[in-house]
Amino acid sequence: MKDRGSAQTRTDSRGMAFVRSFLRCYLVGAGFNTRGMQNIGLMYAMQPGLRAIHNDPKMLRNAQKRYARHYQSHPFWTPCLVGILLNVEGAIKTGRFPPKMLAKVKDTMAYTLSAIGDSVFAGSLLIFWALLTICLILSGLPRTALAVGVVFLAGLQIFRAYTFAAGVREGFKLLEKLKRWDLINWGRRVKYANAGLLIWLWTLIWPNPQQWWELPIGVGGLLLFARFVRTGVLSRVLAVIVFVMLIDIFPWVEEAVRNGFGL
Repeated sequence: MKDRGSAQTRTDSRGMAFVRSFLRCYLVGAGFNTRGMQNIGLMYAMQPGLRAIHNDPKMLRNAQKRYARHYQSHPFWTPCLVGILLNVEGAIKTGRFPPKMLAKVKDTMAYTLSAIGDSVFAGSLLIFWALLTICLILSGLPRTALAVGVVFLAGLQIFRAYTFAAGVREGFKLLEKLKRWDLINWGRRVKYANAGLLIWLWTLIWPNPQQWWELPIGVGGLLLFARFVRTGVLSRVLAVIVFVMLIDIFPWVEEAVRNGFGL
């Protein structure tokens, strides 16, 4: 009975340590630096789990050193990576994984998931969320916009918790599951939806009454500003501000032109 109770205590302690590692994933960006990027935050997140896995002080120090080098990835994937790395540390402790291979494997995972995160999350879903919220508010549906925000925020937390737990449980096998999700193509589909939302936004902010020839001018202006952003002439934020301001003053310009030429 005593041995069973001790084993249960160790299990509970490791479980709580992993929970603390998961919660610390939200703070990974707080230690950002120009040399190691997110390495300090990653070490901070891994620390509770490493202490629970490695009882030997020497093995713990060696494990901590493995996460002192450069690390950079998309923050939404951090719980997944931390979960997988904790699983790998357990394999290292039992001799089932060579520790010298971890650095290369860790970098490959981090950069690959970072690229997927930039495309699917930053380049697709977050823009979809923002455009949908703006369109709903401009349409006089603030409560619906709030409900959509709550659903997206809750879904993001569920995604982070699921990928962390799956990473701890399955390790590298989770990567095969992520590959089957085909996230890159899903990101492309979301971008098509974003194009539709952008058209909806134009119809909401375009000055009334609308004329058929105004749309080509607006599209031409948008393409021009996109060119400026791509070549580095304007930042994205400044380009959006200037473009929206031009849309706002367009009726005054149109009226001045009509009065000036007697149209």
